[in-house]
Amino acid sequence: MSEPIRVVMADDHPIVRAGLAAVLGTAADIEVVAEAASVAEVLAVVNRFAPDLVLLDLNFGSGLTGIDATRELAKQEKPPRVLILTNYDSDADILGAIEAGAAGYLLKDAPPEDLLSAIRQAVRGHTVLGPAVAGRLVARVNEPQQSLSAREIEVLTLASEGQGNRDIGRVLHISETTVKSHLAHIFSKLGVNNRQQAVLAAQRGGFIRRM
Repeated sequence: MSEPIRVVMADDHPIVRAGLAAVLGTAADIEVVAEAASVAEVLAVVNRFAPDLVLLDLNFGSGLTGIDATRELAKQEKPPRVLILTNYDSDADILGAIEAGAAGYLLKDAPPEDLLSAIRQAVRGHTVLGPAVAGRLVARVNEPQQSLSAREIEVLTLASEGQGNRDIGRVLHISETTVKSHLAHIFSKLGVNNRQQAVLAAQRGGFIRRM
């Protein structure tokens, strides 16, 4: 019999971790070796237990996010596979996680059997996307003129946090003129006239997370 898949569960809600442990406990080929409630704990337990996969939420309250954790784990000499399990399905979250190195992205309303299958597929080297997530990515490919680029999403996400053009440029290492150009393209694509309208339209369209 082959060794079980060693999993670290990372979520800041104890009741969610308990539910996940119950689901994973039904699979003889999956073993939960540790839990984590913050990004710092994730990195610590991964260094200690060297799991095959990290089941990771995106939001850990304030501070570092699941995307930050994914990016840090990808730098390891033998990085574990990372499977995002979250409530957030905006383009900003999905693209950010995949670009950071996540092997898969599921929503928390996924059936238990889909979660178990995703863990097995991810460990085998496959990319695993939940139906809703895959649908959003397919829509981006099929209707690119109606989608925001990854950079435009970054600009608009920072704008939604109240940051001005100069601050956005500093964070993204681009000029203020380039920020203004991105905003002009965003306004055109969304059919709006200002930043506030753009943020609201992007939230309704699922491009960025509702605050």
